Amino acid sequence: MRRTVLCAAMLAALLTDVPVCAAEDAATDAAPPSAAAPDAAPKRVLTPEELAEKDARKECKKKICDIIATRDPNGDDVACDITKTWREEDIVKMLGGKIGWPWGKAVCQSRLELKRKPLALAMSESDYEIVMPAQKVRCTLAQKDKGEPYAIEITLAPKVKFKDGKAAEATLNWGEASAPMFIYPLIYAATGLDNSSNVLGPEVVHLVNEFTAKKCAEVKADASGGNPN
Repeated sequence: MRRTVLCAAMLAALLTDVPVCAAEDAATDAAPPSAAAPDAAPKRVLTPEELAEKDARKECKKKICDIIATRDPNGDDVACDITKTWREEDIVKMLGGKIGWPWGKAVCQSRLELKRKPLALAMSESDYEIVMPAQKVRCTLAQKDKGEPYAIEITLAPKVKFKDGKAAEATLNWGEASAPMFIYPLIYAATGLDNSSNVLGPEVVHLVNEFTAKKCAEVKADASGGNPN
């Protein structure tokens, strides 16, 4: 039962990470340091596909961070095609290394759509709520043996309440889903639990605040050729 719950929670987390602020986990871009030589761990070598995904996410982040920095409600809205690949070993690590992940790598895609004016107002008003339009996320789960990847599609319509420019509350509001019959119960259980108990809400708040502060500082430093620290 615990294995089922954790796998369901991980599937929901993978689906969440793509449309919510195009967030990326820097830990998946570098190999974990060893205890013996914490400063000697080599950077992970990204595949051409992973590099292309990262560059696309970077461009999307620039658009979002520009709105956050200027707080200008006038201009183009954000619309980005986002893809994120999680390697099997990273998913296993996120599960704590104690629960087996029954598939291989996961690749999730979404078109992130975010209105400019609400985002600008959320950064400048004392209290504001962003209600995003429904976002469709599609993930493929590679089989460990030969065979076509399993495909999952699901919609979510995130809402984030801001207070003094920082996220304070969030809900994902999961909608319709499609998946192979043996995976669908996991999706149904995870999204149903989150819709009723908002389990992932605090994590979304954390991701949004990390993005608006740390990630946007990194984007600004990268654009100027400096160091965010």
